[in-house]
Amino acid sequence: MKKIILLKALVLLLVLLPGLAQAVDGTIFGKVVDENGLAMPGATVILDELSGKGSVSDADGAFVILDVPTGEYTLTISYIGYKPFVEKINVEEVTLVQHNISLEPGVILGDEVLVLGDRLKGQAKAINQQRANSNITNVVAADQIGRFPDANVGDALKRVPGITMQGDQGEARNIVIRGLAPQLNSVTVNGNRIPSAEGDNRNIQMDLIPADMIQMIEVNKALLPEMDGDAIGGSVNLVTRSAGDGFRASGTLAGSYNEVGDAPGFNSSLVLSNRFFDNKLGAVLSGSYRQDKIGSHNVEAEWENEVENADFDEDLPEGGNNIEDVEVDPYLAVNEVRDYDVDRTRRSLSLNLDYKINDNHTIYAKSMYNWRDDWENRYRLTTEIDGAEFGNGVNAAPTEWIAVGDRQTKGGLDSDRTKNRRLEDQRVQSYSLSGVHFFGNIEAKWNGSYSKASEERPHERYIVYETDEDLTVNMNQSMDDTRKPQLVINEKNLLESSNFVFDKIEEENQLTEEENFTAQLDLKIPLSVVDGQSGNLKFGGKVNNKTKDRNNGFVEYSWIDDASVEFLNQIATDDRTNADFLAGSNYQSGDFASAAYLGNLDLYNTNLFDGEDLPEEYQTANYEAEETVTAGYVQWSQNLNDQLKFIVGARAENTSSDYIGYQYIEDDGSISPLENNKSYFNFLPAVHLRYAANENLILRAAWTNSLARPNYYDLVPYRYVVEEDEEISQGNPDLDPTTSMNFDFNAEYYFESVGLLSAGVFYKNIDNFIYFHQSTEDYNGDDFDVLTPENSGKGNITGFEIAAQRQLDFLPGIWKGLGVYANYTFNASDVSGIANEDGDEREGLDLPGTADHLVNASLSFETQKLVIRASINFSSDYIDEVGDDAFYDRYYDKQMFVDVNASYAFTKNLRLFAEANNLTNQPLRYYQGIESRTMQMEYYGPKYNLGLKFDLFNN
Repeated sequence: MKKIILLKALVLLLVLLPGLAQAVDGTIFGKVVDENGLAMPGATVILDELSGKGSVSDADGAFVILDVPTGEYTLTISYIGYKPFVEKINVEEVTLVQHNISLEPGVILGDEVLVLGDRLKGQAKAINQQRANSNITNVVAADQIGRFPDANVGDALKRVPGITMQGDQGEARNIVIRGLAPQLNSVTVNGNRIPSAEGDNRNIQMDLIPADMIQMIEVNKALLPEMDGDAIGGSVNLVTRSAGDGFRASGTLAGSYNEVGDAPGFNSSLVLSNRFFDNKLGAVLSGSYRQDKIGSHNVEAEWENEVENADFDEDLPEGGNNIEDVEVDPYLAVNEVRDYDVDRTRRSLSLNLDYKINDNHTIYAKSMYNWRDDWENRYRLTTEIDGAEFGNGVNAAPTEWIAVGDRQTKGGLDSDRTKNRRLEDQRVQSYSLSGVHFFGNIEAKWNGSYSKASEERPHERYIVYETDEDLTVNMNQSMDDTRKPQLVINEKNLLESSNFVFDKIEEENQLTEEENFTAQLDLKIPLSVVDGQSGNLKFGGKVNNKTKDRNNGFVEYSWIDDASVEFLNQIATDDRTNADFLAGSNYQSGDFASAAYLGNLDLYNTNLFDGEDLPEEYQTANYEAEETVTAGYVQWSQNLNDQLKFIVGARAENTSSDYIGYQYIEDDGSISPLENNKSYFNFLPAVHLRYAANENLILRAAWTNSLARPNYYDLVPYRYVVEEDEEISQGNPDLDPTTSMNFDFNAEYYFESVGLLSAGVFYKNIDNFIYFHQSTEDYNGDDFDVLTPENSGKGNITGFEIAAQRQLDFLPGIWKGLGVYANYTFNASDVSGIANEDGDEREGLDLPGTADHLVNASLSFETQKLVIRASINFSSDYIDEVGDDAFYDRYYDKQMFVDVNASYAFTKNLRLFAEANNLTNQPLRYYQGIESRTMQMEYYGPKYNLGLKFDLFNN
C-alpha cells in the first residue's frame, strides 16, 4: 500500500512540474567529448563572470547550469590532461543555450606540450571524475580497465584503493571494501541495484560481468543522501557504455591458456556505437563471448581437539577410561584431496539507447544480459578419523588412530546441456527506462527498472565408494607439516580401488531466482542563500520491490542388484594420479568412478535403481521471500565561496519483508511451513564538505550513516531439528540490519600532467553486527545445541588510505615513459558482543572480513607504440568466520598476486596485447585458529592471454 501511494505521488508531481516552473533566467547545457567523440566525465564548466556558477559533466559528458541571468559570459571548461576551452556565449531570458564542446589533449609543461597516450587518456578520465565528485570516491575508467589483465569487473576492482576480492576458481567474485565483508557492500548498474544469483546472500557475482561491457566503475566510499543507504563499506556503481558523437567500432579477439585446465580458451568482444536521425538517437551495442578451460588442485582439512573413544561401551557407566569423547592435543581429523576440471563460458550482451526529444527532454533505455555456464567435474578423496584407541588410558595419548575413507565423483546427467558434468547456470539481466527533463529551472529525472538473477543446477550427480575396512593412521607423521596436511595411512594396499565398496548415488536439482522492480523520481531546483554562488535542492523518492525463491530437491539412489558394481574396480574409472599436482606431488588421489559412467546411469529406471527422496538435504534450504524498500531523501548543496562547498541532507528508508520457510524434524520426517513478516525504519543523515584549497589540492570530509540488511537466508524462519544428535539449526527472522556511523577525511593533490596523490583517514562505528551463535535450548526435556544467526554488540574500524598515480614526466629522455600506480590501506578493527557456546563474550576479536593491510602497486613503461606493466595485489590475512572458540575460528590467509601485461600499437587503431596473471601461483588458503593449521589450499596456476584489440572512430 505504501509503495502504491508513493508511486501515485511521484506521477502527480511529474505532471505538475510544468506549472511549478516559473523560470525567468536561462539555462546552459551541453556535452563535453574528446577528439574521438567519446564522453568526458568530470569536466569542470565555469562562467568566468559568475565564478560561483558552474557545473560538472556526468558519466555521459553532459552538463547543465541552471538559473543563469541574461547576459554575455565567458564559458571555460577545464580538464586535467587536456587544453582548456574558452568561448563567449550569450544567454537570453527564459532560453536554453546548447553548447557541445570537443576538447584537445595536451598539457603544457614549461616550454613543452605533453600529448597524452592512450593509457593516460583513460587515467585522465578517471582522475577528472574523481576530482569533480562531491563525495569521496575512487573511479576506474574503461581505458584503465583495458590496460590490466582483468577478464571481469571483479579483477578490475581489486586495483582500487581499499578493495580486495574473494575468488572462485582463480577469478575475483565477491568484493571486500575497506576490509568489510561482501554482505556489507552494494553493487549497482547505472545506479540501480542488481539482484544476486546466489541463494543464501545478497552478494553480486562480479565475475559474471565482463570488463569490456563497462564504461566506468565508481566506488563510493561516503554515500550521498540520493544514493541507496545499504552500503557500509561502500557502493560500487557500474556505468555501462553510452554512445559518443559518431561511429565507433572496437573489439577484442584473443586466446587464453591456464596451466591446470591445460587447454586453449577463447575470448572475443565487440562494441558498436553511433548516432542517428540528426544525432537525436544514440545507440551502443556491446557483446562478448569468453570460453576458458580452467580448474584447480585443492587440499582441505579439519582440525579437532576431541576424539571418539573406540573402546567406549555405552552399556557401562561413563567414567574412568569409559569416556565417549576424549580431549586430546589438536590433530588432523579430516583430510580431502580435490581435483577440479572446469569449463567456464560467459556470454554478455548490452544495448543502450538515448533519444533527445528536444532540448528539454531526453529518454534513455538501457539493458544488459549476462549468462555464465560452469561445467564442473570434481574428484574428491576423503580420509576421516573415526575414533581412537587408548591402550594406556584416556589420560595418555591415543595408541591407535582409526580412519575411514571414500572416493567421490561429482558430475551430471549425460545430455546435450549438462554433458556429464555439474552445470551451474547463472544469469543476471537488467532493463531500465529513464528520462531527464527540464521545466524552466527545474531538473527532473525518473527511472523505472526490472532486473532478474537466477542460478540453476540441474541433475547434479554424486557417486561415492567407501573403504571396505577400517584404516589406521600414523598421526605423528601426519602432523609433521600442518601447513601441508595429509593423513598418512599405514595400510597402503587398502587405498586400492578393489578395496572401495559402493556407498551411494545422489542427484540434486537446485533453482534460485530473484527479481527486482524499481521506480524512482528525483527533482533538482536552484536554491542558494549566498549571492553569486551556486546552490540547489535535490529531493526524491524510490520504491524497490524484491522477490526471491529457492527450490531445491535431493534424491538418493541405490542399485537393486549391485553384485556387478559392488567394488570400485568393477566399474569404469578415471585415474586422477597427477605427479604435477600443484599442492604437492605427495597428494595422489588414485581411481574414481568416471564422469561418463556417472552421467550415463539410468537412475530413473525403477527396474535398476531404488530412489529415496531425502527432505533433510533440502527442505529447510527452500524458501520464498518478498522485500519492499520505500525510500525518500532531501539533499541541499551550497557553494559558500569559490573554494568551499557543503552538502547536507538525509535519507529515510522503510523496509518490509515477508518470508516463508520450513521446519523439518528428522526423527519423524515431519515438515511444516513457517511464516514471518517484519518491518523496520532507518533514518540516515549525512554531511559532506569539499574545500578546493587551490586548483590542484582538494580536501574532503564526510559524516554519513548507512546500513546493511541481513542475508536472505539468515532471515528465513527455517528450523531443522536432529533429535539423534540433539542439534537444531534455524534462521532468525527478527534480525535487525547492521548499521554504521561513518567519518571520513580525504586530501587529494592532482598533477596537471595527469596524476594524483591522495591520503585519507576513516572511522566506522558499527552496530548490530551479525554472526552465528551457538546456544542451548530445552527440547522435549533435553538440552539441544542451537545454531542461530544473531545481532552482536558493536564493532569499530579505524583506518587510512594513501594512493599515488603519476607519469614520471619530469625524468629525462626515454625515462619519461615510466609511470607509477600504487595504493595502501590500513585497517584496525574490533568487535564486541560475540559470545561462545557457554554465553561468555569472546575478547580480542577483529571484525570478521577485515584485512589489516591492502596493497596495490604497478610500474609501467610507455612509448608511442609500446606499453609494459607489472602489477602486484596484496591482502593480509583476516578472520573470516567466528567459531565457538578461538580453536575453531576460520581465517582467510594473506595473498599476493603478480601480473604482467604488454601491448604494441601497430597503428592508432590496432594493438597486439599479451597478458599473464597469477605468476606466483598464489593459492586460496584458509587456516583454522593458527596460521600453520591449514583448512584449505587451492591452486589455480598462472593464466595467459594473447590477442588483438582494435578501435575505429569516424566523427
